[in-house]
Formats: sequence, structure tokens, C-alpha cells
Amino acid sequence: MAKYERAEDAVACIKSGQRVFIHGGVATPERLIDGLLAHASRLRDVELIHIHTEGKAKYANPEFKDSFKIVNLFVGSNIRKKVDYERVDYLPCFLHEIPQLFRSGKRPINVALIHVSPPDPHGFCTLGVSVDVARAAIEVAEVIIAQVNQQMPRVHGDGFIHMDEIDHFIEIDEPLMNHVVHPLKANEKAIGRFAAELIEDGATLQMGIGAIPDAVLDFLTGHKHLGVHTELMSDGVLRLIKAGAVDNSKKRVHPGKTVSGFMMGTRELYDYVHNNPSMVQLDIGYVNDPAVIRRNPKVTAINSAVEVDLTGQVCADSIGPRIISGVGGQTDFMRGASLSPGGKPIIAITSRSEKGYPRIVPMLKHGAGVVTTRAHVHYVITEFGAVDLYGKTLSERAKALISIAHPDDREGLARAWRDRQEGKF
Repeated sequence: MAKYERAEDAVACIKSGQRVFIHGGVATPERLIDGLLAHASRLRDVELIHIHTEGKAKYANPEFKDSFKIVNLFVGSNIRKKVDYERVDYLPCFLHEIPQLFRSGKRPINVALIHVSPPDPHGFCTLGVSVDVARAAIEVAEVIIAQVNQQMPRVHGDGFIHMDEIDHFIEIDEPLMNHVVHPLKANEKAIGRFAAELIEDGATLQMGIGAIPDAVLDFLTGHKHLGVHTELMSDGVLRLIKAGAVDNSKKRVHPGKTVSGFMMGTRELYDYVHNNPSMVQLDIGYVNDPAVIRRNPKVTAINSAVEVDLTGQVCADSIGPRIISGVGGQTDFMRGASLSPGGKPIIAITSRSEKGYPRIVPMLKHGAGVVTTRAHVHYVITEFGAVDLYGKTLSERAKALISIAHPDDREGLARAWRDRQEGKF
């Protein structure tokens, strides 16, 4: 184990042709990435693999094309416009299967760049706010390089790593990224209200981050005995814990504990989870395993989409052929919730995008990917209502979806469905 003052010295062991895992989300090790960029002139064909990262992702800039190629397991907003499917590419994989991708050796890891909390008196750090796929990466990496941050919370669960396991490290004292919460719009509040009406007391929740999940959570403060088993933990969940709506008392898997794989939020959230045994971050291969998810009661999974066609096919990772995110954990939780006793898998979308494009469409755009199939989808919610597609024929689904589309889109959708019935497409 070697301590370095400068990040470029800590990462000097990285060689051309190696595969380097980069810790993701709020745990993106930006100082180590800066150090790696300082070596770009001597490096060739280094593969950088990660889920979404924060920061500017300079390593994907054209000037580093000979040094780095990037494999995204989930395409974040910082890299979206740089994807060219050659040097900056996307690897589709269910989130719960990514750890096995690493452990199986199909995508072996030479070096892992991670961001950890300070060691406790026994020498144990934690992966802090992002255990997710990083747990598997550090298990198989030949070399582990860490930035040890005084402001990274110590989080219970699967993220412990002893200093003896870390080969090289630097020490920093820097705040984590804060997720900015924007005021909710009227259509988002309406979706939140419809979704909250479907959620029963004693349900186990999964939801992501953003306006619609925040809207749903805002309407749940009066609920009782809710549980949380989710890939992503946010401040919205924290508000429910503090309001007494979440106590995890009805869960069968980790009762009494809020379970997640990673978190994004404000300093209030990070301070709350610090050394808090009621909050655990676990390997995403476990958290997102449908066989684990289904064991909890009334699992209510709320996810979003780019568009939904009239048969119920859900595109969530692309606009046409252009990848904008990834498969992520949507299918994991949609399936797990549908198999849970009393579970409700929900797709929640505004009827139109911010640019005014319909989200309920006759057919998905040419080249669009189907993340959740028509056989997996159950509830779909817009600001105009909620419908349950499970057990409905294609024709019944079309009529139900048209009823919650934007009013100005309904006539065109009905006409398109009649044309489809008559073979005019």
C-alpha cells in the first residue's frame, strides 16, 4: 500500500491496453481521473468501463481518442453527446447482471479507481454512497487505487474494504455532489397523485431520482409502514423516513432497514446515512435480483420511459437509435414487482416531452430499443390518469393508453390504431 500526495503519481502504474473500472455516480473519483488524464500522452488503448459518472468526463473528449476508449454500462448526461459506438460505446446489460459480468471474467478488470470513506480504527473504509457494481469490480481487480475522502460517509452494508486491500491512494477533503431538486410542475404533481393512490400501506418501494419520483414521494407522507428496497436512494425517501411513513416493518427481506445500491442527494442525505445501521448499501447483483425483490410484499416499482407504444412496449434507453441512458434496473424491478405478492410495476410518464413530443405513440421510433416488453408492463400513468394493461388484449391496451394520452394526441392515436387493425401501416 502506497500513499501519494498527487493523483498522477497514484495512477502511474496504469499501462496501455489495460481495462480500468471507474467508480460511478456521486462516488466518481474525479481527482484520480484528473491524474489519469495527466498520463494520456503515454497511454494507448486503455479501456475505461463504468456506469454513469458525474463530472465533465474529459477522458471522452476527441483529444484523448488514442489514449482511451470508453465502455458505458449506462450512458450519463455528461457523455451522451460523445457516444459514437466506436471509441465511446454502450454495453447493454441488466443492472443486476453487471457484477456477474465482472466476476465471470467476461470483462476482466485490471485496475479499479474508487472513492472511499476514511478508514475506521480497524482500517476499514467503505465504498460510501455507491456500492452498486463497484463491489464486484474491487473483488476482481488486479490493482485498486483509491481517493480517500474525509467527506465521504461511512455506509453500512457490502461496501467495506480494508486499507490493506488498496494498493495506492491519495487523501482528499472535498464535498460530494449535491443533487439539485427543481420545483414540481403541475403535470408532475398530477402523476404523483395518481401513483400515490395506487400505493398501499405496507408496500415496499422502488423509485429513481427526478421530478416524477419526487412527486410520488411527496404524496406518501400520510402512508404507514412503507418499506424501501431500491437501487437508488434519494432525499425524497429521506423525507418519508423522517415523516414516519417509512419504517420497513413489513418487509421480509432486511426488515427494519432501508436497502439501496447507490444514492444521490444533498448533504442532508449523506449526513443521515453516515454510520447509520438502519441504512444499508448492498451489491446491486443482490439488490436488483428479481428473485430477491419478489420476496418483499406489495413491491411498487415506479420507473419512467422515453415513449410507450399502443401495445405497451416501453422504450427507456434511446431516442430512436440514439442511446441516451441504458437498460439499468428498470426490467429488474418491473419483473420483481410483478412477481411480488400484491406488487405493482408502474411506468410513469408525462403525456408529452418538454419539447412537446407525444410519449404515447402508435409505434416506437425506428431503431428504438424495447427495455420493458409488452408482456412485462402493467400500470402506465400520465397526468391524465392511470391504466392497468395486465390481462388486456392489444386492442384493449390501445384504448386504455389513448385515454391517458394528451387530449390533442388522442384522435391521431385512435386513427393510427384503426389503420393498424386494417393493415394500413
